[in-house]
Amino acid sequence: MTNSPINTGGPRVALYSPAFAADPPGFYQQMRESYGSLVPVELAPEVPATLVIGYRTAARILHDPARFPADPRAWQQNIPADCPVRPMLEWRPNAIRSTGVEHLRYRQANVAAIAAVDLHGLHNVVEDIAIPLIHTFSENGSADLLRQYATPLAFQVINAMLGCTPEIGQRVAAGIIAMFEGNDAARGNGMLIEALTELVAHKHAEPGADITTRLLRHPAALSDREIVEQLVPLYGAGVEPTVNLIANALLAVLIDETFAGGILGGSLSTRDALDKVLFTDPPIANFCMTYPRQPILIDDIWLPAHQPVVISISACNTDPTVGATDHSGNRAHLAWGAGPHACPAQQAAYLIAQDGLDQLLDALPEIQLAVAPDALTWRPGPFHRALAALPVVFPPSQRFELRQPSEADARSSPGASD
Repeated sequence: MTNSPINTGGPRVALYSPAFAADPPGFYQQMRESYGSLVPVELAPEVPATLVIGYRTAARILHDPARFPADPRAWQQNIPADCPVRPMLEWRPNAIRSTGVEHLRYRQANVAAIAAVDLHGLHNVVEDIAIPLIHTFSENGSADLLRQYATPLAFQVINAMLGCTPEIGQRVAAGIIAMFEGNDAARGNGMLIEALTELVAHKHAEPGADITTRLLRHPAALSDREIVEQLVPLYGAGVEPTVNLIANALLAVLIDETFAGGILGGSLSTRDALDKVLFTDPPIANFCMTYPRQPILIDDIWLPAHQPVVISISACNTDPTVGATDHSGNRAHLAWGAGPHACPAQQAAYLIAQDGLDQLLDALPEIQLAVAPDALTWRPGPFHRALAALPVVFPPSQRFELRQPSEADARSSPGASD
């Protein structure tokens, strides 16, 4: 007789624990040995879920929104408001937390707003933000690349894409960090909504060639509240994953001799490092939540209704039944999701991360990790794969000149299409 992993009564794996954050591969191996493709976990104390660690099983679920909808409203009825993961999972009128006709309406507006981003203009924006950031530490000989480079780079670029002012962007940043960390997540959610509401009001008064303005003008006729809620995942899925992708890829370059020598020698590109990290250390490790409306039998396990089914992107990517050892140029990972909820901003995310890496490695080619790899700390949390710091050393470098903007740059912005 088969049982739901949620209802076995046995122990659940705590995805929020520091122990899990310190060694996800070890936990995934133990999970496979003990449970197979579906694992009983907790996202927070007394918040049960099923974690999918089998690639083929995850692909089936992600492409079956009829049986695995993304709408969490029935689930959250029994979740207290102060639950640390509720703000990350609760229903919002946006594409990531809706299904059916509602999802299609929101998805079309998001795809259109993102598709109009001028990638050439975005390249210039990344460069113009990255170089001054590098100047702030290049003469020091040391830096924390997470705090001094990856985080401000990602936030400033996403702010530019969405037409957000620096002051509003700072409050958005504080809210998102609180939500991902799970520390006073409800307050972080309130800060985020308040700041984004001001951003929408600002774009009404001063529209521009940016994603927020295009959402305001889309034929879907989204309300201000709906636009705010579209911006929540655009920031949440745009900033935190980009920060972690840049940092995790930099770490791979610094500790993997294949990349360190290959990138600087020209035989490999930073895109190759990104592809590897998207397989082995994706910036969002566990996500793509769905909520079955009724009990469902899958892989001989009954999944209960109205409880989260979470895709372990990291574990699925390294599933030994389908995994490949060479990840160069291999983009069959699930880091961008799959199915109707797949990330619509993959090109922009790749560009930001790759350009950010290239600018840093061009400026400081002799950069080295300042501590042993096993001395690095990974931030605990059920969703992300995120370093707490990335300390490096390098020979102090003189400042170098900023690219001079052309007339074409002055007429374009990262939010505008060609």
